[in-house]
Amino acid sequence: MKQIISIVGKPNVGKSTLFNYLAGYPKAITHYSSGVTRDRIYCDCKWKGNQFTLIDSGGYVIGNNDLQIKICSQFFFAIEESSYVIFVIDILSGILLIDYKISNILQRSKKKVFIAINKIDQYKAYKKPDNLGFNDYFFISSYTGQGINELLNKIFSNKKEILIHLKNPNLPRITLVGRKNVGKSSLINTLLNKKQSIVCDLPGTTRDCIEGIYNKFNFKCILIDTAGIIKNKIKNEDLEYFSFLRTTKAIYNSDLCILIIDLKIGFKKQEIKLFNIIKNNFKSIIILINKCDLIKKKRILQKLKKIIKKKIYPFTDIPIYFTSNFYKKNLIKAFNQAITIIKKQNKQINTSYFNKIMLPILANNKIKLSDGRIISIKYCIPILKKGMNIFIFFSNNPKLIPMSYKRFIEKKIRSKFDLNGVPIQMNFKTN
Repeated sequence: MKQIISIVGKPNVGKSTLFNYLAGYPKAITHYSSGVTRDRIYCDCKWKGNQFTLIDSGGYVIGNNDLQIKICSQFFFAIEESSYVIFVIDILSGILLIDYKISNILQRSKKKVFIAINKIDQYKAYKKPDNLGFNDYFFISSYTGQGINELLNKIFSNKKEILIHLKNPNLPRITLVGRKNVGKSSLINTLLNKKQSIVCDLPGTTRDCIEGIYNKFNFKCILIDTAGIIKNKIKNEDLEYFSFLRTTKAIYNSDLCILIIDLKIGFKKQEIKLFNIIKNNFKSIIILINKCDLIKKKRILQKLKKIIKKKIYPFTDIPIYFTSNFYKKNLIKAFNQAITIIKKQNKQINTSYFNKIMLPILANNKIKLSDGRIISIKYCIPILKKGMNIFIFFSNNPKLIPMSYKRFIEKKIRSKFDLNGVPIQMNFKTN
């Protein structure tokens, strides 16, 4: 598996110069003024037979304006994507307060960190700096390449821990998401019949994504318990932000997501935010309205269900269940639905059969424009890719097809081919 190495540090310490040296050409812009790199820059590299992806991040800055927040976001994302982190320090300026701040963030990220004390070609009397909480220090020059051999040799002598999903690469992944203290860990424990996660009344007990193997009733999968989401884009508590990044990454790598809602809170901004992340990544989704044992009136429960359907419209085929972790109500029923959806994801639709069913429907429901022109669809191709059904439609004028007609097509596809709950992507191209 290819390793990912990110280069981080405060602005103007030589991160981009180091990146360019390892890349073998000046891909990143280097300049004497600080903060030139703002977005993450990627490059595939090779070192003594070891292939890896290198990331150059914007320098960590302290501030609250929009640009500073965006630069910090790139900094956090670079760390979270990485297998290893090279923390670059400028020997000329010495260790500053911002370096200690970056060090604290890196310790909380739980990544393997290597300190690169840069610009030693300009400063001869160097010594090991004050303790930053890491053991691996290397004196380097990004400009001349001095010390970089020793740094990379040390990085690739480390053996990264093998995770569950690397041992079981073909198992489907079901991720539980939701705000803090909605019952994600309790549901995991119920399904696995063991105390996989710490459960208590204090919100935010789960900080990292915890994985466990589910193997019952002839179905095996990986269950992922995620941290509760946060409100702000960048929060002062760096650990909270890393937890959010890991939750987002878990969603991206999942086959199906179970969005758990607290009955007492309802479907608010944080739930909508999570739902949109799942939807935009084309992942299957099931919604659980948890703690329903606290309200006995069915009228109130059904009202909440209608509110949720209204907010997620036009995605009306998403399964919604009222559950109770305490009484184990509907938990197995909801999980069986998740299993059914995952099995549907692996079914390839035959192209000729798909056209045989869909073309007559589309021929009887052509789009008539105000100027008398008729938009028709002549042919369509179904493609199964990573559990998602992609449908390519060829039309005489695809740009003029309205969204309402696209929703009509999707609704027909779901009903005719039993794809309720399965992610669908439709592309319209010219004949």
